[in-house]
Amino acid sequence: MTDILVVEDNTEMGNLLCDFLKNEDYSVALCTSGEDALRHFEQNGAKLIILDIMLTNMDGFAVCRKIRENSNTPIIVVSAKCEKDDKLNGIMLGADDYIEKPYDIDILIAKIKGIFIRRYQNEVITDGNIRLDKVKRAVYKDNCKITMTQKEFDLLTLLMENMGRTLSKDILFNKIWGFDSFSEPQTLTVHIKWLRKKIEDDPKKPQKIITVWGVGYRYERESDQ
Repeated sequence: MTDILVVEDNTEMGNLLCDFLKNEDYSVALCTSGEDALRHFEQNGAKLIILDIMLTNMDGFAVCRKIRENSNTPIIVVSAKCEKDDKLNGIMLGADDYIEKPYDIDILIAKIKGIFIRRYQNEVITDGNIRLDKVKRAVYKDNCKITMTQKEFDLLTLLMENMGRTLSKDILFNKIWGFDSFSEPQTLTVHIKWLRKKIEDDPKKPQKIITVWGVGYRYERESDQ
């Protein structure tokens, strides 16, 4: 799932905002039309949406209305349309906040962080010297941040969410890469190897990510060892 979906038809402005958000360790997707935004949200989801109103064809109000039919995902409207009626319309359609353009990027990021803390503050998994923060999509070992790819993070999250439980290779592969993925099943083995190098004290003798031969893998809680 994407952390933040940015819906902005000005590509330059959208890319600039995405760069700021990525610097804050959020995973970000940019869509330049309402139709693309709805397709992306349906296929990938998002924890928060930053939504411009003045889009071609389907405007931001229509996008907000459509998303609110089935989801309570936080939505921050950012728009040059700053009349009272526009703001009221956005709020009445279900937007969580309405910010006028041009906006102060620090204020916007502060609002985003506030929403993530209130909505997702309990999404931190710890085990010994390993801490996984699902909000920031960051992993720390001995309080030092570990660089991870999106797939590595998603795989470790799935394993840690199921500590002590053996997950089959099919379940892990399908959850992370999808049933219709063109990736080879062997890629799971490769990603497990990469994860062990990053979080295990001795990757050749793993104590956290355990292989269950003929079945799959299990994340072993430190206190259970």
